[in-house]
Amino acid sequence: MAQQLSHYTAKDIKVLEGLEPVRKRPGMYIGSTDSRGLNELVKEIIDNSVDEAIAGFAKNIWVHLSSDGTVTVSDDGRGIPVEEHEKGVSALEIAMTKLHAGGKFDETAYQASGGLHGVGASAVNALSSFMRVESRRNGAIYAQEYKIGKPLFPVKRLTDKELAKSLTKRFVPQLTSGTTTKFLPDASIFKRFSGFSFHQIAERVRERAYLVARLAFHLFDEASDKETHFYFEGGIRSLVEHVNKNKKPLHAPISLTGDAQVEGIKIGVEASLQYTDSFSETVLSFANVINTYDGGAHVTGFRTALNKSLKDYASKNNGFKADKEGFLSDDLKEGLTAVVFVKMPANEIQFESQTKAKLNNNEAQSAVYQVVKEGLDIYLEEHPSEAKIILEKVMLAAKARLAARAAKDAVIRKGALDGSTLPGKLADCQERNPAKSELFIVEGDSAGGSAKEGRDRKNQAIFPLRGKILNTERARLDRIIDTEELKNLIIALGAGIGETFNLDKLRYHRIVLMNDADVDGEHITTLALTFFYRHMPEVVHRGHLFIALPPLYKIAYAKTVSYVYSDSERDTAVSQLRKAGAATNAIHIQRYKGLGEMNPSQLWETTMNPKSRILKRVTVDDAARADQVFTTLMGEEVPPRRRFIQTHAKLAKLDV
Repeated sequence: MAQQLSHYTAKDIKVLEGLEPVRKRPGMYIGSTDSRGLNELVKEIIDNSVDEAIAGFAKNIWVHLSSDGTVTVSDDGRGIPVEEHEKGVSALEIAMTKLHAGGKFDETAYQASGGLHGVGASAVNALSSFMRVESRRNGAIYAQEYKIGKPLFPVKRLTDKELAKSLTKRFVPQLTSGTTTKFLPDASIFKRFSGFSFHQIAERVRERAYLVARLAFHLFDEASDKETHFYFEGGIRSLVEHVNKNKKPLHAPISLTGDAQVEGIKIGVEASLQYTDSFSETVLSFANVINTYDGGAHVTGFRTALNKSLKDYASKNNGFKADKEGFLSDDLKEGLTAVVFVKMPANEIQFESQTKAKLNNNEAQSAVYQVVKEGLDIYLEEHPSEAKIILEKVMLAAKARLAARAAKDAVIRKGALDGSTLPGKLADCQERNPAKSELFIVEGDSAGGSAKEGRDRKNQAIFPLRGKILNTERARLDRIIDTEELKNLIIALGAGIGETFNLDKLRYHRIVLMNDADVDGEHITTLALTFFYRHMPEVVHRGHLFIALPPLYKIAYAKTVSYVYSDSERDTAVSQLRKAGAATNAIHIQRYKGLGEMNPSQLWETTMNPKSRILKRVTVDDAARADQVFTTLMGEEVPPRRRFIQTHAKLAKLDV
């Protein structure tokens, strides 16, 4: 022990200078180095321009995706300051090369900003093999280039000869002021980088266009010659209408805006809400254009205000009482679509972590409560017919809750749903630590039998489903509990459902949907996804839900066996065998029609063995789009579903 301590000296303490921490631990700054991390790079640069728009200085943002893999983002804001900083170099160089540096720390420069701790642009710079920034100020263009975050030359004013070849002149010649940033992700960090997704960037741009009313986005893709433009006059009200476009609204969107001063902090609040005839809830929340997927203080303030305002109105008007306890906060969720957006000084905003998924400021909770409560009180008094419609919707949900509770109590009295008696069809695992346990949800008795035999009993449990489960998109809790297959699944998972759902009681932290690789299998997977997304969304948001990818073909030649997952992979594998001298009639190809055709050892090796299987984690990057897709595919309205199928039939793939 003493010898080990003697080898631990001051030389072992590493001090990372400049942008080195970003390159050493990129996941801490952008989340990951896969496609999501790449999107984060673009988002960080775009958000710098959005901050200029929120501050009232930018009206347009241009995004160009070039065929060489670079991205160029421009805005018509003020341009990054270029004067010499007290550190002895240009303020532009400081902003682009130093962590925790930027105008967002100065409350007078940005009242609200999407950035946190000043790491956005400099982190992108650190993770780019090349970056160039041009700032147009006072009729001149200033520029600097970087390689892996290090300046290639001091900030300089472009000469007349250089102006003709500048980024600004090439992409936005009409720009009289603003910032243009071009970068190329470092291939040594993003090893799978093959270009940016026009579709995914368009979705991020659309989201920000909704948040900042009357801000125009112009997106161009050089490789595909595509372009799209976003501009929404109504801001988040337009976003609510977009989410509900395939639903039946019960009233027009209600918009509530205002400022609140809480503990010396000025906070801007925007909220818009609308009830529909659906059973599910969609609440989107943002803090300084950051999508706070896990909600936080501002959402709590909104829910509290909505609950109090409706209860106050109901108490003034007779006939709005479902039972002796009236209605609960959960009853307000059925059919609710809402967007909550707060804007506060960047130096005051507090997120739960660097991923910015949850807002922690109690000041935001108070501000949202004040603005929403006051505005909704006035709205309900001035719109009695809409108020009646909303309260009738809430009362109906309360009655359904009571019916579901009665059904649930009846089930519990029989010894189920409280976890005391696991369903007989569940083949449980020996492991009791949820973090180490897996549950495979398998369709069919034959596949279930193979899975039970082939699994690792130590930590893999099997739950076989019989046929296609209930479409839960438009099913209330009482009907779900009354469905035997779903009731048994809820019991097996152990976390409860509805108002009693508790993620801490989830018995498996890896839940795997394992179905046939055909149309029926994909339909069953979609039904299961609908159930989890609508009734156990935390399972999805916390990353506990996966889809297994079983192989389509088994290719055998001589004593070698390989498995492939698509027709193209099959053709490639066969072509390689032929090139190696294999005779065509010596190559045996087996097409699997279903999991049940595999024997236990094959199912284990191809689909269940952690060393060789392929699992896809189910994530939700865009809650509004995910909500719309589920409504379209699984709702009652036929025309939107027909249009979706006609548009996407050839893709045979759903990317949400």
